[in-house]
Amino acid sequence: MPSNTTAPPGKKTAKKKGRRARLLLLVLVLALVAGIGFGGYWGVSTVRASFPQTTGEIRLDNLSADVEVKRDANGVPQVYADSETDLFRAQGYVQAQDRFYEMDVRRHVTAGRLSEMFGESQVDTDAFLRTLGWRRVAQEEYDKVLSPETKKYLQAYADGVNAYLKDRAPKDVSVEYAALALTGDYTIEPWSPVDSVAWLKAMAWDLRGNMQDEIDRSLMTSRLSTKQIKQLYPEYPYALHQPIVDKGTVGDDGKFDPKGEATEGDGTTTGDTPGTGPGGTGSTGSSSSTGSTGGVSSQLGALSEVLDTVPALLGPNGNGIGSNSWVVSGRLTTSGKPLLANDPHLAPQLPSLWYQMGLHCRSVSATCRYDVAGYTFSGMPGVIIGHNDKIAWGLTNLGADVTDLYLEKIGPDGYLVDGKVKPFVSREETIKVAGGADRKITVRSTGHGPLVSDRSSELETVGQKAPVGNAAPDRGTGYGVSLQWTALQPGRSMDAIFAIDRAKDFTAFRAAAKNFEVPSQNLIYADTDGNIGYQSPGKIPQRTKGDGTLPAPGWDSSYRWKGYVPFEKLPYEENPARGYIVTANQAVVDDKTYPDLLTKDWGYGSRSQRINDLIESKTKDGGKISPDDMRTMQTDNRSEIATLLNPLLLKIDVSDPYVREAQKLLEGWDYTQEPDSAAAAYFNAVWRNVLKLAFGNKLPKELRAEGDCINVRPAEATGPVDEQNKLVRECGERDPDSAQPDGGDRWYEVVRPLLKQEKNEWWTTPGNRLDPPTETRDQLLARAMKDARWELTAKLGKDVSTWSWGRLHQLTLKNQTLGTAGPGVVQKLLNRGPWNLGGGEAAVDATGWNAAGGYEVIWVPSMRMVVNVGDWDRSRWVNLTGASGHAFHSNYTDQTDAWAKGELYDWAYGKAAVDAAAKDTLVLKP
Repeated sequence: MPSNTTAPPGKKTAKKKGRRARLLLLVLVLALVAGIGFGGYWGVSTVRASFPQTTGEIRLDNLSADVEVKRDANGVPQVYADSETDLFRAQGYVQAQDRFYEMDVRRHVTAGRLSEMFGESQVDTDAFLRTLGWRRVAQEEYDKVLSPETKKYLQAYADGVNAYLKDRAPKDVSVEYAALALTGDYTIEPWSPVDSVAWLKAMAWDLRGNMQDEIDRSLMTSRLSTKQIKQLYPEYPYALHQPIVDKGTVGDDGKFDPKGEATEGDGTTTGDTPGTGPGGTGSTGSSSSTGSTGGVSSQLGALSEVLDTVPALLGPNGNGIGSNSWVVSGRLTTSGKPLLANDPHLAPQLPSLWYQMGLHCRSVSATCRYDVAGYTFSGMPGVIIGHNDKIAWGLTNLGADVTDLYLEKIGPDGYLVDGKVKPFVSREETIKVAGGADRKITVRSTGHGPLVSDRSSELETVGQKAPVGNAAPDRGTGYGVSLQWTALQPGRSMDAIFAIDRAKDFTAFRAAAKNFEVPSQNLIYADTDGNIGYQSPGKIPQRTKGDGTLPAPGWDSSYRWKGYVPFEKLPYEENPARGYIVTANQAVVDDKTYPDLLTKDWGYGSRSQRINDLIESKTKDGGKISPDDMRTMQTDNRSEIATLLNPLLLKIDVSDPYVREAQKLLEGWDYTQEPDSAAAAYFNAVWRNVLKLAFGNKLPKELRAEGDCINVRPAEATGPVDEQNKLVRECGERDPDSAQPDGGDRWYEVVRPLLKQEKNEWWTTPGNRLDPPTETRDQLLARAMKDARWELTAKLGKDVSTWSWGRLHQLTLKNQTLGTAGPGVVQKLLNRGPWNLGGGEAAVDATGWNAAGGYEVIWVPSMRMVVNVGDWDRSRWVNLTGASGHAFHSNYTDQTDAWAKGELYDWAYGKAAVDAAAKDTLVLKP
């Protein structure tokens, strides 16, 4: 199963005999491959059979001239060619050499064909992915939208991949295929250009914005009041955390003016009062269509479970997924030229999501325009993040609200809109299953998008109990849930990638960004002329009614999307007076002065403001920032919530000597989260328990983590009744990586005002056999300190002097398929780690963990780079793992130790530097 995937509901323990036999064969082969037991020479030869040839010469069809591939000690390739098609053909060949198994798994994900590789367990996941239709949209983009030039590059790339696959047995492509080939039911298909385009859909899915928040708010209505839900989703703290663009307004000409002066109240944001739901009541209370109990609540809970089964190839969707990037003007740097840093926060994967590479025309001209290096995606031509000879750029997730769920009134003949029944648009899909019979599904769509509620037995009908408001139609047969999402419409993001790679100035960069439609990203920029800039691109919907925070009523056409925010209106800036630009998933612009709704669910700005503060501190009184300062900022691990909460914890009068022993660890702590810090370990355990006591235990089961069980009043849940206490035992249902409260900086803003209130309803908790009820802030904090002490005693031992944050906060790199779901021996062969890490949730060094699920690292800075603009060979970078996707290759995880220490490698770009760093040279010949 792919990384970050759980088994579909109801299938977590159902394993067929054929599946077991398949896994036994995999274990046998991989044991032989590793040379265990009786593997001998055959195991060594199988391992090495898939390693790439990196020296000598190889003949490649359709090349127009020789292409050189120079690899450094880390296996990072730099490709030199005389034509653009040769360059991308070679890129396809080289990426397939190192990463084809990863590429193959990705294309099976995007096409909803995982069952062809991994059998019965993936049928439900494939059904959901087919319903979304990523591959269908990618095909339409390729056929009808993308430019002829882009299609030429995509075809050249595919030709290079297929040249590598030609005449190779699967076992010679990757060690995983040595196992799969033994089962006799899997063959490798040729690569196609659409396989590359479809990957952008998976990227957009994992960066889709607030869909989970939309579901969660609706589910909360079963337990919480409108006021309480609003407290758990506070407004963005503009007074504390500045947005990316702190000036500017949309002028009378409809264009954003970065120098324009906006005033409070200029905004004319579309949509009605925040929280207006399909019940038409103007509130998030139980009268809305997604309120309290019954069918819709059940639907959304089941939908959330289905979402957990979809492979999260970039990371758990939610508050944690994000990135840091910032750029500093040359007037504030030691070099006198801009410095640019970027570190995207994504799921830890093995191999890393990123593949470092350089693509160089030997002679840059009108017919061969590329001289670019940086981070690429295996399976897709071009460079995603990096620099060419004139400009550098980085990306972070903008977080725009580009998805809406619609509650649809459905019947046997179609769905209701404005009192009239419209027919579904339907299609049949066949899912092929390794070792099993084919499955057929019907995909139904409304005018908003696919009916995602069809993909769970719980979602087939809503029935008579759907808690809709008075404005809803008669209940009849029931309700369904459809998804409208910008990425389900053909777009030109692939065109944008090539245009950015060859841009030479900010004007060309912005022109390229106009086509970067999905996913919506923050783009930062710097060039050799000393300019810095920012652009927010993306296809962002304009809503006629509603604000996207709750599912909308599909039967009312006034909730339709009326179009998209014109690119000319999207915020940007060039050479701001402050001399730097920071993007870290915070608000792009103040929504009180900006006329269009981008989202109601920004990241809350803890990381971005910390970076702003570090830059200001370093440059005050004429100070200058060096490249090493940029690297140091990337590894800053200070906890903002600790600055608020720790002083209160130290004031608690603790009588229990064992708890007092732990409390003393917090005395004199500087709020940094180093791997060897006992204080950081204890504080984070206290924070986790504060969240659980104050909030987690009050959330419905659909939001709480699996295995998190509490006693509730019988009116609030169903289940076995404790006759003595007249309570029901209720257990959480959410995957631990996406459960709530996750402890991210949204929760910082939830807790911040409450810490000033000694008495508040959130501080109240029921008692148990060991502890009395809590009624005040300090009582709850004392209880959390006690619970944390005993939790860490169980995990780390009784002696607090042996505690460390790194022992709790560990990263294990897992092979993206067999390393996550295979038998233990297979995982041991393919996985690497653990590493004890510092950093933490919402720190700049964002080694994220979910407080509802545990302390394990679930998202990371997936790479780091510091670009020294204009002096390119003094730029530095590091990847999470290594260049190779081959499990026993020397470049499999050779960069991870440096990454864990916050170190960077030299990034050779110029020909002389590349030649000096080259350890292997391969010549691809026509």
